[in-house]
Amino acid sequence: MLSSHGLKPGTSARGAGRAPAAALRYARLCSARTHSRSSRVAAAAVAAERLDAQVCVVLGTQWGDEGKGKLVDILAQQYDIVARAQGGANAGHTIYDDAGNKYALHLVPSGILNRDSTCVIGNGVVLHLPGLFEEIENLKKKGVSVEGRLKISDRAHLLFDLHKEIDGLREAELAGVGKQIGTTKRGIGPAYSSKATRNGLRVCDLQKLDTFAEKLRKLSLDGEKRFGSGFVYDVDGDIEKYHELAKKVLPFVTDTVEYLHTAYDEGKRILIEGANATMLDVDFGTYPYVTSSNPSIGGIATGLGLPPTKYDALVGVVKAYTTRVGAGPYPTEIFGDLAEGLREIGREYGTTTGRPRRIGWMDIVALRYSCRINGLTHLNITKLDVLSELDEIKIGVAYKTRDGQTLRSVPADLETLENVEVAYETMPGWKSDISAVRDWKDMPQAAKDYVQRIEDLIGIHCKWIGVGPGRDALVVKPAKGK
Repeated sequence: MLSSHGLKPGTSARGAGRAPAAALRYARLCSARTHSRSSRVAAAAVAAERLDAQVCVVLGTQWGDEGKGKLVDILAQQYDIVARAQGGANAGHTIYDDAGNKYALHLVPSGILNRDSTCVIGNGVVLHLPGLFEEIENLKKKGVSVEGRLKISDRAHLLFDLHKEIDGLREAELAGVGKQIGTTKRGIGPAYSSKATRNGLRVCDLQKLDTFAEKLRKLSLDGEKRFGSGFVYDVDGDIEKYHELAKKVLPFVTDTVEYLHTAYDEGKRILIEGANATMLDVDFGTYPYVTSSNPSIGGIATGLGLPPTKYDALVGVVKAYTTRVGAGPYPTEIFGDLAEGLREIGREYGTTTGRPRRIGWMDIVALRYSCRINGLTHLNITKLDVLSELDEIKIGVAYKTRDGQTLRSVPADLETLENVEVAYETMPGWKSDISAVRDWKDMPQAAKDYVQRIEDLIGIHCKWIGVGPGRDALVVKPAKGK
């Protein structure tokens, strides 16, 4: 039986030193493992298993931070083009190269480490140019060049510092009435608002700097009218800055719709990297505690101009447990020592903000909902190794309302969702370190059973199993019956 914090009675994740010890072992293994020759061989073996899909889409299925970047980085070795379709610098994808070097990406697609691939930032992305070039410079310092390998849509909307200022002011207003969203304050929502109200500026506007200045002044005036003296933004300084940024960005700018369709017709392989996740989708997520774009499959089509008829594989990335940042309902949330221990072992702090993530059990109701919306063909379960210390592991399989009604899907009404009782299945833990496992047959039976139970409940093949952060730390699971 589990105690209140999920471990054996009389044992705490911190008190017994178990979670810190596991975290230390995890860090050491990551460092040593990614430097070894055997690790590089293992990573190459995974990458060598060619996915039979000219166009593959990788999407987040939960509340973000599932580890999409790692799978994109691995699959990128098989693809000619890696594209981002939506979101902005609120997305944070952490990836590692074969030498164990860490890269934190926010706007540049995670395929950038494959020197043979071209990366595309699509029209659905809101683009903060100073942040983009800071990211490019950081890559350059680590020996990764984007020259000739990065294409930016001329239709992508620009995100300015004024959008960040508005984001902070709006959050402060909401906080005053106890309704803050918990945004990253990166200006994402206000930038998409400018797009929707049709007064936003696009990358192509940088080709005509005389009218660019006029448009930016009008956009700034909206902020002044809305927030008065609280709105602090140097519009003339930004206009001057963007005159210089225009010179730097225009060599990367192209009609990415034409580029992608031409590449497809030539037989090029295209990998599409989703940002954020379906449970944060502005239409399908826990609204209003969501992002401001469509991280689900619809946002891929509108964010790149590449239609769904061309998609051959749709991969959903799902953490072996769940996490979320910011406010909003979270039915399977865990509290206390267990949550704290898993947060430390899994290093569950935001790539973009550094905020500690909330922790929860696997939520099958939310996962099934996400899979149906996106029409997924494969799943990638990540961070299975983080659960290795637990005696028992829970899977949330149904929601029950206060009046006893069983819900098999995620309700739109937040009050209903906040008050559901989760029905759980409990499975035994495997109580052994799986971070060095690279073959499915070597996985502990209890770990196999956990993965298989998720696959059976969802009905989609869990093809890839992550057992650590390194590029090599991936196990390919055979389809059931093979």
